Amino acid sequence: MTANADVIAAVQGRFPAATARPSKDHPALNVPAADALAVLRFLRDEQGYDFLTDLTAIDWSAGKSPRFTVVWHLYSSTKHVWVRLAADCLDDANPSMPTTSGLFPTANWHERECFDLMGVKFEGHPDLRRILMWDGYPYHPLRKEFPLAGLPTDLPDAEIAAEVKVGAIAAPMAGGPFVGTPGEPMSGAEPRAKDEAWNEQRPKN
Repeated sequence: MTANADVIAAVQGRFPAATARPSKDHPALNVPAADALAVLRFLRDEQGYDFLTDLTAIDWSAGKSPRFTVVWHLYSSTKHVWVRLAADCLDDANPSMPTTSGLFPTANWHERECFDLMGVKFEGHPDLRRILMWDGYPYHPLRKEFPLAGLPTDLPDAEIAAEVKVGAIAAPMAGGPFVGTPGEPMSGAEPRAKDEAWNEQRPKN
């Protein structure tokens, strides 16, 4: 196996379209979406990166193309080193990427979360359902256009809606950062959000 500093050269030797990605911590590469699965398999089988620790996506904001980039973080349990891989989604309106759940079991929930919150569809995933928001929720909360305080949304459960005494709430309920009352010890304070626009949707007691 190559040393960690040589992993970029090793990948580029097998995949000429791979390019070094600016990084201040770990070796990082950009690869075409069509090569992503093969590069991940190469890193696992021939370079010893046997653990997918994280998978996420970047939304560069609407109007930019490519808009979405999927990012994988791999760890070698034998060499104790990391590598980062990134690939741009080709379709800005319907971003997608091949699933890596067949290579790394941890990808299953990571991809479901990325699909739920960023709207990236992982082709071939065995069970691509939302993992945090409910089925039928119309938004992807980590996209750039989603407001910090959330958006009013009909609740799927009438009983829960009755408990909050409104038919629609903003989800997530409020946006951070969370702060305490000046001079009050944080150990006994109830934190509040700086952005509490969602309170306008709730009745005052």
